[in-house]
Amino acid sequence: MAVTELRLAELGYTLPPPPEPIGNYLSATSSGKIMWLTSVGSRRPDGSHTIGKLGEDLTVEQGYDAAQWCALNLLARMKIELGDLDRVTRILKVFGMVNCSPEFGEQAKVFDGASDLFVELFGEQGKHSRSGVGLAVLPRNTAVMVDCVIEFTET
Repeated sequence: MAVTELRLAELGYTLPPPPEPIGNYLSATSSGKIMWLTSVGSRRPDGSHTIGKLGEDLTVEQGYDAAQWCALNLLARMKIELGDLDRVTRILKVFGMVNCSPEFGEQAKVFDGASDLFVELFGEQGKHSRSGVGLAVLPRNTAVMVDCVIEFTET
């Protein structure tokens, strides 16, 4: 097992099956050593998702957990695309979307679920720039979606 996957297991995480596109797009594209990964939701290994609106149906803690699952789904996609998570050399950018009520203003705390996992797993190379927004609705009423841009080593 790769070093990064061993670290992931030591931290108590297991990768879910990688998400498949739900429309006419690619899960990832790359140019040179940079890869853009499509937004994913909080799908768990049993197929369940965190659904609903932050600020109405869900707490910040539930949103944080959902964002963490988004990061795990992104890692699962990275593994499929690269064959080995040890090829990830840097998380460059994370972008998050929160399905939330108009008065909800804690998006940053929600996205920390993904950011904290990347930093915990990759250390300094997991620190990244980040943007995030609150939206009135997300596909399938999912609570949180996250995408990212990574740098990787070529084989």
